[in-house]
Amino acid sequence: MIREFFYLQKSDRKVILSLLVVIVSVFTMIFLTGGKDTSTVTPQKDSLQSVTHKNYYYASSSKKVERFTFDPNTADSTQLLRLGLQPWQVRNIYKYRAAGGIYRQPIDFAKLYGLTVKQYRELEPYIRISSDYLPASTLVKYKPNYSQNAPKDTAEYKPSTKIKATEHIVLNTADSAALITIPGIGPYYARRIVQYGNRLGGYVSIEQLDEIDDFPVEAKQYLVINNPSPKKLNINQLSLNELKRHPYINFYMAKAITDYRRLHGTIKSLNELRLIKDFTPEAIKRLTPYIAY
Repeated sequence: MIREFFYLQKSDRKVILSLLVVIVSVFTMIFLTGGKDTSTVTPQKDSLQSVTHKNYYYASSSKKVERFTFDPNTADSTQLLRLGLQPWQVRNIYKYRAAGGIYRQPIDFAKLYGLTVKQYRELEPYIRISSDYLPASTLVKYKPNYSQNAPKDTAEYKPSTKIKATEHIVLNTADSAALITIPGIGPYYARRIVQYGNRLGGYVSIEQLDEIDDFPVEAKQYLVINNPSPKKLNINQLSLNELKRHPYINFYMAKAITDYRRLHGTIKSLNELRLIKDFTPEAIKRLTPYIAY
């Protein structure tokens, strides 16, 4: 019975055998090709090209650092990034200002988290703090107190008497009390004049007052300079830190001086440094009265 059930004619056996051969061939091809879908290859390739192109883009982009004058109290994020600061440093500056923080002098900017000494020294010559951010107390002037109980004989209650147009004050010997008698000069500018003169080592020209931010030009007519004898810097003996304290010598100039001394020995004239970028004819001219050899 079983033999009769599985008995097939010769033609049927050929058909079944052909189907088996076809099925085996199909499974063999699938096994050899690993079942890969060629349709997925192209997107992967495109994705790889896209990633490669993206990596190449970022690798080729470079951040150009610029140098220009800026006020850290008002500079926007674009300016701060152009100066070479990192985005997280810019965010810290914005947070500091939003919390009411004010940069009152350039050295205050050195407190920025993550700022190195080298970065600060490079930025320091370009920091300009507006007088708008100084304490409001600098605007207060001494006024007479007309109260009957006020001590009229104290200087606090006496009005300052301004000098006449024909009178003059010697700039290098005047103190703050004398300077506030000049029309247009109050305690703030009187203090700035004295401080800047001390940093210079003495004034050699009235025009140097223009180097003080927002200095009232009309006040210069009341000032004179008699026999200027500025304090001189021994260019061959002072260290880099001592040299760059002078307003006319920045970090790069001080470094150039010390490097030149190390390579060439004693400097006999500032003209020896004229080939260095920072020692322009104008810089040499204004620095000359303050240099000794």
